[in-house]
Amino acid sequence: MISSDLINQIAHITGPDAVVSDADERRVYEADAFTLVRRRPGLIVLPGSAEQVAAIVRLCNEFDTPFVPRGAGTGLAGGALTRDDAVMISLNRMRAIRRIDLRNRIAEVEAGVINQRLTRAVESSGLHFAPDPSSQQACTIGGNVATNAGGPHTLKYGVTVDHVLGVEFVDSAGGLRRVGGEADEFHGPDLTGFVVGCEGTFGIVTAAIVRLTRLPEAVRTMLAVFDTLDDATHTVRDVIAAGIVPAAMEMMDHGVLTAVEAAYQVGFPQDAAAVLIIEVDGPSSGIERATRDVLNICNANRARTVRVAKDDAERALLWKSRKRAAGALGRLTTSYCTQDGVVPRSELPDLIREIGEVAVRHGLRIANLVHAGDGNIHPNIMFDERDPDEVRRALSASCEILRSCIRRGGTVTGEHGIGVEKIEFLEMQFSPAEIGLMLRVRDMLNPRRLCNPDKVFPDGKGCWEVRFPGKQAPV
Repeated sequence: MISSDLINQIAHITGPDAVVSDADERRVYEADAFTLVRRRPGLIVLPGSAEQVAAIVRLCNEFDTPFVPRGAGTGLAGGALTRDDAVMISLNRMRAIRRIDLRNRIAEVEAGVINQRLTRAVESSGLHFAPDPSSQQACTIGGNVATNAGGPHTLKYGVTVDHVLGVEFVDSAGGLRRVGGEADEFHGPDLTGFVVGCEGTFGIVTAAIVRLTRLPEAVRTMLAVFDTLDDATHTVRDVIAAGIVPAAMEMMDHGVLTAVEAAYQVGFPQDAAAVLIIEVDGPSSGIERATRDVLNICNANRARTVRVAKDDAERALLWKSRKRAAGALGRLTTSYCTQDGVVPRSELPDLIREIGEVAVRHGLRIANLVHAGDGNIHPNIMFDERDPDEVRRALSASCEILRSCIRRGGTVTGEHGIGVEKIEFLEMQFSPAEIGLMLRVRDMLNPRRLCNPDKVFPDGKGCWEVRFPGKQAPV
């Protein structure tokens, strides 16, 4: 339980309208987009400034109360999960774009700014914020920084850390800090990179200075349809091997196509095994050659059809189908878990085939969304959360897939983070010495472990342990 004295003092800082203490209202915050574990926070507070966040954190330290930052709740690994003795600090009201510097192509934005809103604010000047997670219409910059989010255009443009120059954050004791700045190059340790991707375990990001990127002069977006998953994944491999670096190369398998077509009527063939959305961009002088080279590689890999989007409207529809595909899966199942692993591109054909075998072995449907260009897989494991046996099989299938990613030279997360979902896997991927170093760094910056506790590191409880206490995770 949260102390009434603490609640009153927080309300004095933020105003009572920024404090959510009613039990039913708190239920809304009991999970992020990873719903396999739910915990109702003891209190939710919605500060309006970095100074208020710092004051709240200092109070939490005074009352020895854990605190957890939250953005839009689109996270897929339980990174914003809390517990009934903790204060959740929701940053959604901190949505100011503090400044835009077109001359230097930078912007300073608060943590609650929605990703796509930043691009819309600068696109008339020929610029955009390049990281584009599929949830970019809802996810916030603070959440992107916390998990080092990627997205379809990661292949060419990189992940969030490649576009963050500086960070303002509240440390675990309530100090308001700034690291990095506005220049592209700094001497000494990369402290900005240190904060990006820490999932709120080192402090709470309240603002970021981000790099703005010029919109490409020309863009061509292609849709290639394949009768086998092997042909689709081999196409990905061959495009990269040819020295072509598309802006994006996304794969959707038959299970995803069925849901997407029902939702958006894009014209996807319902008997196809997979489609690739391949986008090339750059100077107008070279765009036709790059497009032709990609088309030739698709045809060499037995693409049934390949077409180039005829205009911006058709291109927008293709990307709408991809970025909203996960939501469309709700037409096929009551519950699903979106997994997140990475393998070298050369391993994609065998891994996708193995995922199919995992689905059969566990009696589950698995639909694949893949950032194929950089080997980031998103198998969507469908199950009925009301059936404990299906939950167990879904988690076991997730374990097998992630174990295969590690075995094939990959990692257990590409952009969703560790959160609570993947805690059990750190000891498979890292040595005791490496984990020990991580824990020492965490404890140096968060010595009382009040800041986003029980996340990321093996001294917290992972999803399997929470759902099936006392039973060994199949890792």
